[in-house]
Amino acid sequence: MTVRRAFADLSVGQVHYAACGDADAPAVLLLHQSPRSWAEYRAVLPLIGARYRAIAMDTAGFGDSADGGVPASIEQWARVACELLDSLRIARADVVGHHTGGVVAIELASAFTDRVRSLVLSSAPFTDEAFRRARAQRPPIDEVAPSEDGSHLTALWQKRQAFYPDGRPDLLEAFVLDALKVGHRVEEGHRAVASYRMEDRIACVTQPALIIRATHDPFAAPHAAELQHHLPQARIVDIEGGMVPLPDQMPEAFARTVLDFLSTLP
Repeated sequence: MTVRRAFADLSVGQVHYAACGDADAPAVLLLHQSPRSWAEYRAVLPLIGARYRAIAMDTAGFGDSADGGVPASIEQWARVACELLDSLRIARADVVGHHTGGVVAIELASAFTDRVRSLVLSSAPFTDEAFRRARAQRPPIDEVAPSEDGSHLTALWQKRQAFYPDGRPDLLEAFVLDALKVGHRVEEGHRAVASYRMEDRIACVTQPALIIRATHDPFAAPHAAELQHHLPQARIVDIEGGMVPLPDQMPEAFARTVLDFLSTLP
């Protein structure tokens, strides 16, 4: 299926998105992790687009989307995602979010309840006070100091290498390309997640939900049970061997899990 890319003029400026599928089909909005872009879902879009109108947006300030000079926050990114739905005349969507995208999805579902039919939270963390304290004590996740000889590119690659599958340099290349495009703002997404008070918002999420647990993602897998505790309507599905880049690492398994869940909804 053809993936078509376009821009929408929103409050922050031009926001980029990619879409696949029948424009009259029910919509599925896909939100990426930091500091990635829509490209995280490049192989997923046609699979979900075979049944739905699949849309993967670049979060404001990432990929090819403008940030409008507005400080990065989960709340701001959720508002812009809702603006995109407005621009595309989508009254209601199923929302899929991976890592940071899952956090944005929770805010979108809590702040704009009538716009979200269901949630798929893939490798999403539960961000409470304990999470914020722990994150404050850790070094930057992706930030590297620029160097004249280009060694910072290797350092950027190596920061993620242990959490990516062996024999898939293409996945690390995709990450590095997106990280370089963001430039000095590479940590913005991580900081936004760390400062988000999910414990104050998650009770507002009443939509049907699925939690995808990538079994080999050491950052997110431990959060699945805590998320389910706060979202008792959710169930957990494990994707064995899944790692940090789950959607582009295992697109068929990822899309199948999403589609199986959506098929159970009324």
